[in-house]
Amino acid sequence: MKAIVITSPGGPEVLQLQEVDEPELKDDEVLIKVEASGLNQADTVQRSGVYPPPKGASHYLGVECSGTILALGKSVSRWKIGDQVCALLSGGGYAEKVAVPDGQVLPIPPGVSVKDAGSLPEVTCTVWSTVFMMSQLSAGETFLVHGGSSGIGTFAIQIAKYYGARVFVTAGSDKKLAVCKDLGADVCINYKTEDFVKRVKEETGGKGVDVILDHIGASYLKQNIESLNFDGRLFIIGTMGGSVTEVDLRALLLKRLTVQSAGLRYRSPENKAVIVSEVEKNVWPAIVAGRVKPVIYKYFPLSDAAEAHQLMEKSGHIGKLLLVPQFSG
Repeated sequence: MKAIVITSPGGPEVLQLQEVDEPELKDDEVLIKVEASGLNQADTVQRSGVYPPPKGASHYLGVECSGTILALGKSVSRWKIGDQVCALLSGGGYAEKVAVPDGQVLPIPPGVSVKDAGSLPEVTCTVWSTVFMMSQLSAGETFLVHGGSSGIGTFAIQIAKYYGARVFVTAGSDKKLAVCKDLGADVCINYKTEDFVKRVKEETGGKGVDVILDHIGASYLKQNIESLNFDGRLFIIGTMGGSVTEVDLRALLLKRLTVQSAGLRYRSPENKAVIVSEVEKNVWPAIVAGRVKPVIYKYFPLSDAAEAHQLMEKSGHIGKLLLVPQFSG
């Protein structure tokens, strides 16, 4: 089969389409013919050489995909050959075929194309596990997501609104904020021209928000803490703004704040299966009802992975970018 290979750690130009061996199928896995694979920041970081895949996982890029089941491991019972599915991967999505544990596979939601479903697993599992399962966002609470126009952000806005939260977003342009507003965001903040802490306080009567989902890390930690209400919860899922900083713990003590952090990729297959099951139970109905939709910016042929990475790193896109092995324009 063909797959994108990292020829050496570096920039997007190191990505090349090559002929490689097909994955070996374990007893608890399904083999998927890939229709589409979503791009994620994790892919660009792995390409640069600092985010290796978990032990035993495919060393090819790609942490989510959609497609058709070609083969089943001996112990797989839920799925059958020919089923159209999407899946949360530990790696291997940038290829024509990928093997994945059956507990990380989801049916394609009615109303979503097989191709577009390739944009769903990583964002749905990330947001549901962090904002809802761990931070316990509930109806009537306030929620701030940084990078509201990203794949994570565009989904987080919709699902938080579906479950009755008041949604705040930050983004870096009026165009991006307009998209966030159309998706349901209540308060849209341009972080380049506004102090988001000040605006959050103004919009909440000085209280702050209940939950924050942050991918920036160190450079936003102080402002995030200032932006939280009493009993507020900050969840950090990335360190694009650095990983080391100082914090005055008295701010956490005074307001009874919770700061958590987690990634998806290094969780055990059993843990991922629990999250995937919760997503199917709680997120899929919102998609079926038309209240949550994939936001796709552009499709690329698999052979143009380098170009797709360049676009992602410029941060000019809104929503998700997808790689398509059988690209037809």
